[in-house]
Amino acid sequence: MEEGDTVITLDVDFVPWGGERHHVPTALGSISVVICGDQDKPALLTYPDVGLNSVSCFGGLFSCAEASSVLYHNFCIYHVDAPGHEAGAAEIPADQPWLSVDDLADQVAEVLDYFGLDEVIGLGVTGGAYILTHFALKYRERALGLILVSPLCQTPSWTEWIYNKAMINLLYFCGMSGFVKDTLLQRYFSQKLHLFSDLFFSCCVQHLADAQSRNVMQYMQAIHHRVDLSESLKNLKCRTLIIVGEHSPFHHDALHISTQMHRRYNALIEVQSCGSLVTEEQPHSMFVPMELFLMGYSFYQRPFYSLSSTPTSPLSPPCVAPELLSPESLGLKLKPIKTRVSVPEE
Repeated sequence: MEEGDTVITLDVDFVPWGGERHHVPTALGSISVVICGDQDKPALLTYPDVGLNSVSCFGGLFSCAEASSVLYHNFCIYHVDAPGHEAGAAEIPADQPWLSVDDLADQVAEVLDYFGLDEVIGLGVTGGAYILTHFALKYRERALGLILVSPLCQTPSWTEWIYNKAMINLLYFCGMSGFVKDTLLQRYFSQKLHLFSDLFFSCCVQHLADAQSRNVMQYMQAIHHRVDLSESLKNLKCRTLIIVGEHSPFHHDALHISTQMHRRYNALIEVQSCGSLVTEEQPHSMFVPMELFLMGYSFYQRPFYSLSSTPTSPLSPPCVAPELLSPESLGLKLKPIKTRVSVPEE
């Protein structure tokens, strides 16, 4: 290199929110985990949906100012990316065995072991919600709670089965084509595009453009071959908050999970005018129910400025009766609720 030449450095190992990225070795390959916060605090572990990573799936939620009060104030956040889904990931080698949902749940347990964590609260979106639910059923003593966004629990319906098979074939033969990206965006978002931040929508689009089609195909294949968890859910005594967009293709599954779990241990929030990816499309709708859900834990420290009393919050009175989301109803005496979040018209 001669003097005066310009050196361009591409930072493909982007770390969001000032976190620190770790590549955690597991029995089934290395996976990316980004840690944000004080590791002496209780652990909150996130897992994204098919085709997304921690930034494109949770960027809107964790970039909100309220995140400091509800989440960062109380937790160390462990953002786990599905294999090969982190920014700048290389294509998974063709000779590497494809992972099942059971394997992915085992990887979550290995992440806990690696960082010396006994238990976590899990936050997952759709495919990631299924992985964390499977983890909670398999490692019950390690799941302190679940926050499931537009989750899955049953085997694919015929509609989803056809959709998944078509997407897997398109990813295999055509790669991450424009049609594939558009179809995945319809999986995540509602049609009312003006309701969510252009910034985070663009982040999803960019991530899909950079994603390795084989890696996305493998994750989708694992979710496509998932097993039905309905019977097991009846015995799951893990406190669970279910949040689903009313226009999510998986809305029925979220309602099914709520009815299958013991009414004492789950609560349901339905967000109006929203698709599956509530964390990006309407992240502010999540903070009040999350705060009230977390208040049932002894370690939770309520900040001086409480979100549950914010008059501009979509879930504050009079939109939602406060007794429906009280610590009592979300704690040991949890009641099933179906609360629709009203979103002001713009």
